[in-house]
Amino acid sequence: MLKSMTGYGRAEEKKDGRDILVEIKSVNSRYLEQNIRINRNYSYLEEDLKSLVKSKAARGKLEIIVSITLLEGKKADIHVNEEIVKGYLNAMSEYNQKQENSYHLAMDEKDSQCMHWASLLQLPDIFRVEKAEYDEEELRQDVLTVAEQALNAFVAMRETEGEKLAEDIQNHLQFILEKIAIIEQEAPNLTEKYRERLFAKLLELLGNTGIDEQRILTEAAIFSEKTAVDEETVRLRSHLSQMNALLKTNGSIGRKLDFIVQEMNREVNTIGSKIQDITITAIVVDMKSEIEKIREQIQNIE
Repeated sequence: MLKSMTGYGRAEEKKDGRDILVEIKSVNSRYLEQNIRINRNYSYLEEDLKSLVKSKAARGKLEIIVSITLLEGKKADIHVNEEIVKGYLNAMSEYNQKQENSYHLAMDEKDSQCMHWASLLQLPDIFRVEKAEYDEEELRQDVLTVAEQALNAFVAMRETEGEKLAEDIQNHLQFILEKIAIIEQEAPNLTEKYRERLFAKLLELLGNTGIDEQRILTEAAIFSEKTAVDEETVRLRSHLSQMNALLKTNGSIGRKLDFIVQEMNREVNTIGSKIQDITITAIVVDMKSEIEKIREQIQNIE
């Protein structure tokens, strides 16, 4: 199924005393780029996460955010850094002595001559958090389970957007197909009219030179054939067919579609340069406009 390169997926679960949250979002990119944001304590999970994402995404600039939070302080011990607290208190005492103040540590916030406990607790490094040992493999499986749920939601959104892109592109392809039919109907008449005008002009210019009229007719016919666009319309139809077929396949097809669009544009340009007719010129302009719309949409396809 066709996939867009933009998408978003989110999953959250509480496992083994932890709240695990994984978010995945992406924008367009020529290649697969992954930026994983995770606490450095769990950085060993990055390669596993990248491998998981790579299994279901081929292109796009992805940001994967992983949050692992301990629930209700479980599996963590919090201690007061006694030496640091003593250091702060000693420093305050020395300051009091030098300033001849009588500041002291107190619980009563109304006491203007004290340093409140609340203020002390805000100073750096007062507390020391010691995380209990945990099973890395267990955490790995928990995180990957949640990440896979987020990835599935992410892929589902990409596929939904991809369906919309495919439908829009097919509408543009149908428009071009209808214009090809008009060109195929009108082109032979235009070529014949061009041959007749060219023959008349050559006959006028070379009529008195003794050159055989049949020779002039032959040369005019040969030259006028250069304005025929049968080969271009056949190739253009083939490109449309290829693109329609690709839109129904799975996998990463964005680059293939981009190549086909370039070929389509080349054939249309050739048709425009061969047929000098105001009606066909207008059709060519319309076709080029539709091809540009397709090209813009393809930039969003994986």
